[in-house]
Amino acid sequence: MQANEGTVDRIVRLVLGAVLLWAGLWPLGGLGGAVWGIVAAVVGLILLFTAATGFCLIYRILGISTRK
Repeated sequence: MQANEGTVDRIVRLVLGAVLLWAGLWPLGGLGGAVWGIVAAVVGLILLFTAATGFCLIYRILGISTRK
């Protein structure tokens, strides 16, 4: 896995992932109900993972790189 995310991209993913995870888990079922809460939490976790690793599979498939 070669990193394909730039610094700004990773920071945005980190912040957005944390917000979505918090919103999805608030309070037991998310702000919009259980299903949307789970979806938001899962998307948040994916964003946090990609921010931590610097690698995005979708970017790889599409041939995109924001890394300089």
